[in-house]
Amino acid sequence: MPKDNLILDKTFEFSLMVIEAYKKLIKSNEFILSRQLLKSGTSIGANVNEATAAISKKEFIAKMSIASKEAREPKYWLLLLEKGKLVPIDCTELLKESNDLINILTAIIKTAQKNKIE
Repeated sequence: MPKDNLILDKTFEFSLMVIEAYKKLIKSNEFILSRQLLKSGTSIGANVNEATAAISKKEFIAKMSIASKEAREPKYWLLLLEKGKLVPIDCTELLKESNDLINILTAIIKTAQKNKIE
C-alpha cells in the first residue's frame, strides 16, 4: 500500500477548498480575484506533485521552492478578498491552511537542503 504523503494530501485538500471558494465567488459575481485565487491555489499541489517525481535532490528542492513561492500567492488574494470586502466570504480557514502550507513547505526545503549538504 502506498504511504500517505502529508504535503501531497494537504495541497490536494487545499485545492479542493479553493475550488469551493471559487464557486462561491463566481456566484457573487466576483470574476477577477476568483480566477487568480483558483489558478494560484491549485498550482501549489501541482508543483508538489512534480517534486515527488524529481530525479535528484537538487530538482526536488527547486520544485518544492517553486511550490513554496506559489503558496504565498493565494494568501495575497485571500487577504484582498477579506480586507477589500468585495464579496461576503469567510477566508479564515483558507488563510489558516495557506499559512500551514507555507510553514510545511519551508520546513521541507530546509530539511532537504540540510540533508543535501551532509
